[in-house]
Amino acid sequence: MSREALQSTLGLQDRKSFRELYLRPALADDLIEMTIPDKPNSRLQKHRMTDKGRRWLAGQKSTR
Repeated sequence: MSREALQSTLGLQDRKSFRELYLRPALADDLIEMTIPDKPNSRLQKHRMTDKGRRWLAGQKSTR
């Protein structure tokens, strides 16, 4: 998903705080990864969930 799509899905409007509070921490924790890691500012950049991210999400769903 693009940054815009992720932000919209989460219902967040402020681009800067989304990057600082959600996107960068998820990347740092290896929950998501860039599809073009060599070009982080590419207009074609997308993000995808890693296996670690899928396990984390499954754990969140099972605790509800």
